[in-house]
Amino acid sequence: MNISHPKIANQDQRGEIIDIITNENIEYVTLITSSKGSTRGNHYHKETIQTVFILEGKMKLLSQFPDQPVVTSILEKGDLAVTYPNELHTMVALEDSSFMVFTRGPRGGENYENDTYRVPPMEG
Repeated sequence: MNISHPKIANQDQRGEIIDIITNENIEYVTLITSSKGSTRGNHYHKETIQTVFILEGKMKLLSQFPDQPVVTSILEKGDLAVTYPNELHTMVALEDSSFMVFTRGPRGGENYENDTYRVPPMEG
């Protein structure tokens, strides 16, 4: 997992421009809302890379590579988190939240479940 907070690329009296993702091929862009207390994930992908950008709210991200400890991170507005192939991941909404998911790989549209491997709920 890689977590960052994209910086402002340009700012003037009109507002800000933030480049969320640069120099990456993206196959799907998804908007997700989650009510406080809800859980998403509890799965991994064999081929898909997903980048999550938090628009509003606060999420707890649990991630784990095989034979590694669980890593827990708190994501807030403006945070960007990338999960990689074979990385188990779960997100828990600590507040009502909305986020964008930018996907590279077969996880989207009609292929939504083709590269999804469910696991028991993660602890952390």
